[in-house]
Amino acid sequence: MDLPKIKVPLILGIWGGKGQGKTFQCALAFKKLGISPIVMSAGELESGNAGEPAKLIRQRYREASDQIKKGKMCSLFINDLDAGAGRMGEATQYTVNNQMVNATLMNIADNPTNVQLPGVYKNEEIPRVPVICTGNDFSTLYAPLIRDGRMEKYYWNPTREDR
Repeated sequence: MDLPKIKVPLILGIWGGKGQGKTFQCALAFKKLGISPIVMSAGELESGNAGEPAKLIRQRYREASDQIKKGKMCSLFINDLDAGAGRMGEATQYTVNNQMVNATLMNIADNPTNVQLPGVYKNEEIPRVPVICTGNDFSTLYAPLIRDGRMEKYYWNPTREDR
């Protein structure tokens, strides 16, 4: 698809206050545009098994890519990314899974058409998948992930009418 003069972000991060309707508005937009998102939540970004959440992100990304290959509009939607991959001060432990989730998302942003699953190492080009995530405070995420060029950040500050 040729989109002249339209800059499509690698990762779109929608952030703002709690309970402001970020996820709800995304769901409405997906429905209106006919997009079937593959949805992940913050709870899936932590596990007792090291590396499982990063593997799950790659699997879900590939699942969305397969849908796009079949001609359907799809995206990977990660709800409350900062709650699952962010660091909330000294009281919150920064785990191997936090590190791997951040690294996996950076790898996807840097190379969106070659996302490989663990143990499957073939250079196969796949369709790029839009990655959209919501959160309350992206400053808790790994700084290189949220830098300009990887994540386009949009601050959601709705009026009463928007809610």
